[in-house]
Amino acid sequence: MDRENRDLNEKLNKYFPGRVVRKDLTQKIKEGANVPVYVLEYLLGMYCATDDEDSINEGVNRVKAILAENYVRPDEAEKIKSKIRELGQYTVIDKLTVRLNEKRDIYEAEFSNLGLKGVEVEADYVKKFEKLLAGGIWCILKIQYYYDEELRNANPFIINSLKPIQIPNLDMDEILNGRKHFTKDEWIDILLRSVGMEPTQLEEKVKWHLLARMIPLVENNYNLCELGPRGTGKSHIYKEISPNSILISGGQTTVANLFYNMNTRKIGLVGLWDVVAFDEVAGITFKDKDGIQIMKDYMASGSFARGKELKNASASMVFVGNINQSVDVLLKTSHLFEPFPEAMAYDTAFFDRMHCYIPGWEIPKYRPEFFTHEYGFITDYIAEFFREMRKRSYGDSIDKYFRLGNNLNQRDVIAVRKTVSGLVKLIYPHGEFNKEDIEEILRYALVGRRRVKEQLKKIGGMEFYDVHFSYIDNETFEEEFVSVPEQGGDKLIPEGMGKPGHIYTVAHGDSGMIGVYKIETEVVSGTGKFERTGLGTSREARENLNTAFNYFKANKKNISGAISLNNNDFLMHVQDLQGIGMTSQLTLAAFIALCSGALKKPVLSQLVVLGSMSIGGTINKVEELASTLQVCLDAGAKKVLLPMASAADINTVPPELFSKFQISFYQSPEDAVYKALGVE
Repeated sequence: MDRENRDLNEKLNKYFPGRVVRKDLTQKIKEGANVPVYVLEYLLGMYCATDDEDSINEGVNRVKAILAENYVRPDEAEKIKSKIRELGQYTVIDKLTVRLNEKRDIYEAEFSNLGLKGVEVEADYVKKFEKLLAGGIWCILKIQYYYDEELRNANPFIINSLKPIQIPNLDMDEILNGRKHFTKDEWIDILLRSVGMEPTQLEEKVKWHLLARMIPLVENNYNLCELGPRGTGKSHIYKEISPNSILISGGQTTVANLFYNMNTRKIGLVGLWDVVAFDEVAGITFKDKDGIQIMKDYMASGSFARGKELKNASASMVFVGNINQSVDVLLKTSHLFEPFPEAMAYDTAFFDRMHCYIPGWEIPKYRPEFFTHEYGFITDYIAEFFREMRKRSYGDSIDKYFRLGNNLNQRDVIAVRKTVSGLVKLIYPHGEFNKEDIEEILRYALVGRRRVKEQLKKIGGMEFYDVHFSYIDNETFEEEFVSVPEQGGDKLIPEGMGKPGHIYTVAHGDSGMIGVYKIETEVVSGTGKFERTGLGTSREARENLNTAFNYFKANKKNISGAISLNNNDFLMHVQDLQGIGMTSQLTLAAFIALCSGALKKPVLSQLVVLGSMSIGGTINKVEELASTLQVCLDAGAKKVLLPMASAADINTVPPELFSKFQISFYQSPEDAVYKALGVE
């Protein structure tokens, strides 16, 4: 392994001299100085861009000395100010934010650590480095001190020179020609090392997820979502690695800050940064009511209207947050977008704009061995390369070999093409790849988008029915389907026979969503009592079960003479399996459950009973039949019991959905009992 690493390090130093740095040096110094990685590596690239050990040690000491002398620690701000005054001039490294003081018609700088405000900045610097006005940038500054008795109001601190800590120019040909000397796997390893990760410690799929995190940095208007456990480095890349991305922590923001300020007539963060990332999505709130609407508009088209104008911007949107339960639980009880705030959590139009969903739960929690000690590109160099790649597009790179299947609508196609384009820019920036290479990328893109679509189907029902994504080979015309790993086996309705008195039904809950409910009935010796549990405060559900029990008492003879009421107690428990709130459509299913329990005969395996009934035994048809059957399918049902009254609605159900079930129609409650128990 070491031999391979050594060879790769030598190759990197050979083809990219002065552009690489040993990443463990960054870590060593990082612990002592709280500066972003790109600031450190800018300095390390200046003094340690070599593989000679002595020169490296000398360079590291030089960088440490620069940081020790010139980096301003917030607690030493007064000491540094005094130095500037006593020496007349001093060099500092600090983060600078600039605003226009319109009363005095000058630009004024604020120093993040030094704590100085109102220091005049020449307009030329502001024109050259616009980001000073938005969020600020790290700079190396020479500051003078001049106090004039007559001008007491003037600030005695003067900025003599200002140099942003960023690589001034980038030769793209150097990267594109250099890339040709590396294999696909080597290049992926270099990219991961450049952001500080050690690829030899990571599984293949994890490497791809970490690459997907970089897509927003190379692709314009790319919307990415990653939710997963804590400590997997979701926001690291947007905060530390790129000087072109900004991380909004805590979530609260305004339309003026994010998009456009009507008063100052200045564009917000989306116009000034390449990536706007929201950390902790659960806390995203807009002070303005129309915030989410404008965001949706922007995510779909890359433009938004404010006042009389239509504004365009190219910033990608990234949403990262934590999932607090296990994925299995989340999938069973709600959907994978649940951590989003309430205003968004059930907004299908918002999530439909997501191009890819990275499964954060597949990325291991960071441990020390995951951080690299080998060579990678200087962070600033790679950030500039990413930025340059935003001007190119590789979305059409699939067309030569593949076509997309007919289940993908226009939004899905755009999403897949964008993800493909982003990954090609990262892995094959020189545009040389073969069919297998592109197929691998295409499969990843399809799965990432299908994961979004699967959740939309859960939230929005039939509108998002078509989730069976596929691609077709242009030569052989073979169609390949992709699946989403977490949608697999764990169904709510298990295979095999259940216990007598246990039955599943699918109905509308109090929340208006369609959910799966399980009724469990225990029959024990007693005096004919009926007890109900699991209903919470739902009065309607309680009445439902009482109706079922009264109907059962009145009509048990029609079912079987063997049913004894006076010698048994009936205990019934209702489970809301998806946590969407109780339902008031339980009567029929409860009646079948009572009969099944009393006869000690289980209902058919993987059966769902649909429909409800009144006290007189009148059967009501199923509302929203197509969506209800879709929920049955997702829950794992194979057989469905349907009221005759719903036969007229079958034309609303897509044929491919209808064909997934063995459907039996019933006319009366008694008929439903026989069919559920498999008695013809």
